[in-house]
Parts: sequence; structure tokens; C-alpha cells
Amino acid sequence: MGPALLSDIKTEAKALLGEIIQIRRHLHSNPELSFQEEKTAQFISELLTKWQIPHQSGIAGHGIVATIQGKSDQIVALRADMDALPILEKNEVDYISKFPGIMHACGHDVHMACLLGATHILNNIKEQLPTSIRIVFQPGEEKLPGGASLMIGEGVLQNPEPLAMIGQHVYPPLEAGQVGVRSGLYMASADEIYITVQGKGGHAAMPHEVNDVVLAASQMIVALQQIVSRNARPIIPSVLSFGKFNTIGGATNVMPDEVKIEGTFRTMDEAWRSQAHQLITSIVQNTCAAYGTIGTIEIRKGYPCLINDEALTQKIRSKMVDYLGKDNVIDLDMRMTSEDFAFYSQVVPSCFYRLGTGNTSKNIKSPVHTSTFDIDEDALETGMGLMAWLAVSTV
Repeated sequence: MGPALLSDIKTEAKALLGEIIQIRRHLHSNPELSFQEEKTAQFISELLTKWQIPHQSGIAGHGIVATIQGKSDQIVALRADMDALPILEKNEVDYISKFPGIMHACGHDVHMACLLGATHILNNIKEQLPTSIRIVFQPGEEKLPGGASLMIGEGVLQNPEPLAMIGQHVYPPLEAGQVGVRSGLYMASADEIYITVQGKGGHAAMPHEVNDVVLAASQMIVALQQIVSRNARPIIPSVLSFGKFNTIGGATNVMPDEVKIEGTFRTMDEAWRSQAHQLITSIVQNTCAAYGTIGTIEIRKGYPCLINDEALTQKIRSKMVDYLGKDNVIDLDMRMTSEDFAFYSQVVPSCFYRLGTGNTSKNIKSPVHTSTFDIDEDALETGMGLMAWLAVSTV
């Protein structure tokens, strides 16, 4: 794919920016939670129909898959997620969420808008496409079991299997006009941990008559923290954190009967992940038994490690430089956050990269998952144009 096509895509992206900004603002002001994206899907479907792009709806709930036919039946797939978060938005903008307590605080409105823009561009140049393009709008990224796993189960990576799967995600630390990418291991697996400690409560002045669930749970958490430091190979990134510790009942002079604890385990190695689950379970049960209490644990296995295919990612990085210039393509570090795009990366060659959306001069820098997250909308031009360019130039 030569300079002429690159120039055409940039021209198309610039011309589309105003329309895509309005699409993004509509999506931002009408967020829907995970697996509830009914109106979002309807809006996307209506646009695709207007643009005469064939598509299927209702996949894995509210997912949509569109196809743009190129010169061959081989497939390159592009993905955007659709769901919002249960966060009360505090931005003072005309396009603020119309639904208090629900907000596109992770940029999925941006992802959808960029993919819609890329789809429009690719459809306009379909006679020049070396492969066909599969467009994937995916529900439920923010909630287990992850919409990606469900869409894979419904055949989104079949007939035929894509040569490459490409996704992008907003990244406020980078300025609009920049992108970041990393080859190989990029994001961690993520599992949810739910622990209950049960015992016999009673008067706080008579500890010899109770089975102290608070003490048992406290000792258990201290012991669990040593799993990573004394069992994981030091070269394997691992995080075990507990964010919730609640007694059921209890007061200054009342020992409770029950404690509930919630946390997360994340790592970059699937074999160690399984071993750690066994160690966590053993420590919970044995520590509780030592204090005369009963410990029960549920580990909800979440998203796997996200692996950017090295050969594909190296080529994508080269094409990013062609599109944006080498100073605007940033090498990223590994992250212990997780993404259900990882499910795709476990099946087909995949690349998941970051789209700069910040602007320090405009004070646009709030992180994702916060009530004041927003973007420099110039990033939409980069996002849709780059996705279209990568779709036509990487295989």
C-alpha cells in the first residue's frame, strides 16, 4: 500500500471529523452498561444501514459484525467495545451523560466512533482493499465473562479465521496525535477473589468465648501477601490486592460472626496463575482452620494475558510511523490492568495499541475510570484514519 492510499485515507479522515465528533458525542451522552447496549447497537446498525454496509446484529447479546468485501476473502478484523461504566459524570459539557450514574469513562464511545469512521473510510475505498475487513462492535468488555469470549463462542473468529485482529484504546497520558504500542506480553490476566470467614461472634470483652473472624481474616490477608513475594518467580509480574473487607455486624463491643473480603489477582504467566489460585485457596482454608473459623473462597477466573503478536506488531508499528511520523509512535511498558481483547489474542495474531487522547494545554488529562474523563476530540481523526490505514497495510 503506497503513499497515495495513505494520503487518501488521511484526507477522508479529515473530511469526516465533524461527523464523527457528533457521533462520539451522541454515544457519550447515551451510555449503556455492560450487556445492556441495546440502543447503542441500534444506533450503530442504523448508521451501517445508511452507509449500505452489510452487517449482522444480536451477536453475543448486542454485538454487531459488519463485512467490507475486498479483493480477496481473507480477513483482517477491527474491534471496538460498546459498554459504559457505573460512574456519575462530573464533566461540564453539552454532551454529558443523560443517565446519572452511567458514563463512558473508559472511552468506549471513542472506540466506537473511531471504528465507525474507519468503516466509512474503508467502504469508500473498498475497490482498493487487499483483503476483506471484518468490523466487530463488541458488548460487555467491562464485565465477566467478557463480551470477547462470548463473541468468539458465536464464531466471530471463524469463516474464515482473521489473518489479524486489531484494537485500539484511549490513553490520556499521550497527547492527541500520538499512539503507543508494545510487542509481546502487554497486559495481565485478571481474576476476582471472594472470601468469606465465618465463626462465632459475641461480646468483645469475652474473646475467649468467640472465634474471632476479624483476627483470622487479618492474619489470612497478611499471609496471602507473601504468595507473590515468596512463591512467584521474581521475573514474573504479579499483583495480589484486596480492596474490600467488611464485617457482617460487629461494633466496638461486639465481635461479628462473619467477614467478607474481595480482591484481585493479576499476572503475566498462565502456569503461575493456576498455581497461585491453589496457594490462595490453601492459605484461606488453613489459616481459618487454625483460628477455629471456616473459610470459603471463590476465584472467578477472568481475562487471560493479552499478547501482541510480535511479527504483526512490528509491522503495525512500522505502518504507524508511516502514518504519524516516528516521534508520535511511543513504545509502551507492560501493564497490570486487563482487557478482554486478550481472548482474541489467545486465538489469532492480534495487536492492541493505545490512542493518545490527552491535551495538557487544554487541561484534558483525567485518567480513565474517573468522573472527569474526557478527550481532545482531534484524537478521533487520528483514531479512525490510523485504524483504516492499518487494516489495509499490515497483511
